[in-house]
Amino acid sequence: MLINSRPESLLGLQVSSEGFPVHQSLVDKNVDLGMTAMVKKASSNRDILLGKLPNQKMAHVMVTVGQEAAENDTDITDLVNSGATIFRINCAHGNPERLKAGPCVVKISPKRNALGSVIRGAQVWLSPQGAGPPPSHLSPDVILQVDGEEFLSKQEVDDSVRFTDARGKHRSLQILIKYPVFSGAGVMAECSKPAYLESGTALYIKEKGKKSSGGFLVDVPPAEQFVRLRVGDLLVLSRDSSDEQDTSLCSAVGTHKMTCPCGYLFDSVKPGDPIAFDDGKIWGVIKGNIISEVVVTITHADPKGTKLGSEKSINIPQSDIPFEGLTSKDLMDLYFVAAHADMVGISFIRDVHDIVVLRQELSKRKFSKLGIVLKIETQGGFEKLPLLILEAMKSGNPLGVMIARGDLAVECGWEKLADIQEEIMSICSAAHLPVVLATQVLESLVKTGVPTRAEITDAANGRSCVMLKKGKHIAEAVSTLDTILNSQCTNAKAELKPLMLANRVD
Repeated sequence: MLINSRPESLLGLQVSSEGFPVHQSLVDKNVDLGMTAMVKKASSNRDILLGKLPNQKMAHVMVTVGQEAAENDTDITDLVNSGATIFRINCAHGNPERLKAGPCVVKISPKRNALGSVIRGAQVWLSPQGAGPPPSHLSPDVILQVDGEEFLSKQEVDDSVRFTDARGKHRSLQILIKYPVFSGAGVMAECSKPAYLESGTALYIKEKGKKSSGGFLVDVPPAEQFVRLRVGDLLVLSRDSSDEQDTSLCSAVGTHKMTCPCGYLFDSVKPGDPIAFDDGKIWGVIKGNIISEVVVTITHADPKGTKLGSEKSINIPQSDIPFEGLTSKDLMDLYFVAAHADMVGISFIRDVHDIVVLRQELSKRKFSKLGIVLKIETQGGFEKLPLLILEAMKSGNPLGVMIARGDLAVECGWEKLADIQEEIMSICSAAHLPVVLATQVLESLVKTGVPTRAEITDAANGRSCVMLKKGKHIAEAVSTLDTILNSQCTNAKAELKPLMLANRVD
């Protein structure tokens, strides 16, 4: 990529100030263009951007984490021990003014067979506040913490812990087994009936017909807020989260309503435009719009309904949304990222001007060591990738490319995704740039704990780094991905492909 660590050259070609290669003879260059030298250069660029790999490892594992992980050192430690080497934080998420958490309540339900009969009670792990996770061989349905260490330590197997749930229903937990854990004892219990538990729920036992106070549930996480959409449903996207807002579209035809913080969407769409949510899991058509609302008719979703919650992507492939590049919030985030992180990802890059603005801002702030990851997720970004790379190289910052496959598939078409991914990897290989493969990698394993065969093959195609999104089984997915990547890379064969650019060089 960078000959002599300078951005002016790419494979021995001089790069002009406009970003185009100046045709000169490679023979005149005093540069080692042998295979060994090029492999070393690619490895060096990877290490500069992503960091040196631990011994015996050939590829990085990146994990997207949110505020909940930052507040729990145990989660981060588990991910590191499982093989994660890089952590990603999405600066677009986590703003309390944009996201409204649901009530702090969790539902527990017994397992039923096809006829509706209970075959196993809900497995609940109870431990003192701050005690950490249950033993690794246990797989509880719900993990709860209790403010009352002495109460738990007194419980024995077959004891019954009683409580009144959030609906006023009387329920009980039967102690199955007891374990010593940090800060006291933890117990695995079983509940044979559905229950809704919230922070502050009192737990007690009965002794000689009288209640004996025990402990209280604490730190129950907020429930996920979502709507379930089916084909034919109407979804109203609003600029304002206020329920009191006077919106004629919503009051007349709205079935579901969600807030969208992206103001560009409301100014760019028109009736008839297709729109996709959550990497194409849900599709719809714009039915109507006013200055503050957009009404969408759902045209594709699961027959049983598909959940749509916060932090999910929105794509409008046939609309030209006028992104303004780096916003004032982006610039504020840039200071924080430069002070606390090793690299910054730039989303929705469409043309060279976006890179020019980024270079100017980095230069102005003297952020010369901050790594840059170009996130390719639009048709324009894909088509102009070589020019984007050449422009970004002028900054001298460590550089890499992320393939955001979910957005690319929606923007360009699922049937083209395999070819697009391969072409991006070939371009980056020619430029000796590290590639981060993202979106829906081992998604079934992350969510359910069971991978599909296609996912395993897909994950093996990762190059420098593969990114996973958070989920219930993320630690297991990280461990699996780490094994796949490193066993695959050690047996990988070199593959050389001709570059179209090479045919035009004298």
